[in-house]
Amino acid sequence: MHFTKMEGCGNDYVYVDGSKEIIHMDKKPDIVRKLSDRHFGIGSDGVIFINKIKDGNADFEMEMWNADGTRSEMCGNGIRCVAKFVYDKGLTDKTSLVITSFGKPKYIDLTLNNNKVSMVKVNMGAPILTPSEIPVKLPEASAMESDNVISYPISVLGKEYKTTCVSMGNPHSVVFLDDNIDLSTFELEKIGPEFENHEYFPNRINAEFVHIDNRQNVHMRVWERGTGETLACGTGCCATAVACILNGLTDNKITIHVLGGDIVCEWDREKNVIFMTGPATTVFEGDIDI
Repeated sequence: MHFTKMEGCGNDYVYVDGSKEIIHMDKKPDIVRKLSDRHFGIGSDGVIFINKIKDGNADFEMEMWNADGTRSEMCGNGIRCVAKFVYDKGLTDKTSLVITSFGKPKYIDLTLNNNKVSMVKVNMGAPILTPSEIPVKLPEASAMESDNVISYPISVLGKEYKTTCVSMGNPHSVVFLDDNIDLSTFELEKIGPEFENHEYFPNRINAEFVHIDNRQNVHMRVWERGTGETLACGTGCCATAVACILNGLTDNKITIHVLGGDIVCEWDREKNVIFMTGPATTVFEGDIDI
């Protein structure tokens, strides 16, 4: 199988042209786990298959798989790399694209450098805040009937945190850490899995832990369901921006500093859409026996 290794701010995936590499769906979980293994495979946060669209309402489909062989609805860094893949490989000459993931279209604009894609801006659509749609299952009926989950108390390993929950096509729990907590030494490997599998989150959750620098800048670390800590998460950055704004902590446009780089997110409150801008990079490509 031919593959391309790509990364967006260090969030790395193995990319496969689904029109050329025909793999039965039943075999994909095992193949994804094999390819994602950083010791015995290529090494990645997961695998993304790029498929052609037949109905004409979009240009391509992104079929995303987590490293543990489970499907995921959306990946912000992944969709930027898909856009770079299809343009750089000559599958399209468009600099404005529509790429779907789990049937949801995302509108994308490309920035070129020497006729190669260097930056990608994605219209990520409207954030989903209704608890039942994220989904979040809270113990109080009144909380479930509210319009959103903002700074809601959640107990993890005997400590209370305040979570703001957002879906960007996939579910996120955003937690703001006190200034006296060092984000770089925060025990994410211990806390992250507890959030991911907490009883409040029936579909598991991606958990973001955030330190506010100022009105335009925040630092964030992320625990992604089905993968673990990653160097970046595009949907997580969008969810973080929404949570920051809902809690009155930042302006509507912020730079989110993750371990792998910087991603800019802007929530256009009038149109109720979020724009995410960040890099996409090809690392290498090759062939592997599957």
